Amino acid sequence: MISITVTALVFGVIFLAELPDKTALAGLVLGTRYRASYVFAGVAAAFLLHVVLAVAAGSVLTLLPQRIVHAITGLLFLGGAAMLLLQKGEDEEEIKKPADQSFWRVAGTGFMLILVAEFGDLTQIMTANLAARYNDPISVGLGAVLGLWAVAGLGIVGGKALMKKVPLRLITQIAALLMLALGAWSLYEAVAV
Repeated sequence: MISITVTALVFGVIFLAELPDKTALAGLVLGTRYRASYVFAGVAAAFLLHVVLAVAAGSVLTLLPQRIVHAITGLLFLGGAAMLLLQKGEDEEEIKKPADQSFWRVAGTGFMLILVAEFGDLTQIMTANLAARYNDPISVGLGAVLGLWAVAGLGIVGGKALMKKVPLRLITQIAALLMLALGAWSLYEAVAV
């Protein structure tokens, strides 16, 4: 059964963590150059693959004793929060334009860009942590993939407008605060259990 609470929590955390990521900017650039639906199809497929891999890795962690899982996830969340707070703004990478505008060419470009850029990324690690923490792979996977798809959609269709209204630094700080809270709670549970 899908937990709406877990799905919503994961959606929020992943959405906020992915907004300041360079792949959101890459989606924005691709969306300004190519047909949005083609770009989204490729990007969405790559994010789905990443979530499946992350949830599988997180599910393996649930085989460990709960105290160890809470300690590991707490430390990883705190590390992720530190990464968000300490990261410097990254320049937008130049994305080469494919020779043609066919669906397979554009979707393939989006897929490969996200597949390579997101492998081992913070949101993939966070998804694995959340899967281990909640032991609910369906709810975590659904929340994570919807969060990533929402950011991709915003980046592709309306990223410029969002970034003009909401400072990127504020989005990063909110995501870091959420991760700090989750990390502290996980470490508390590791000690209190």
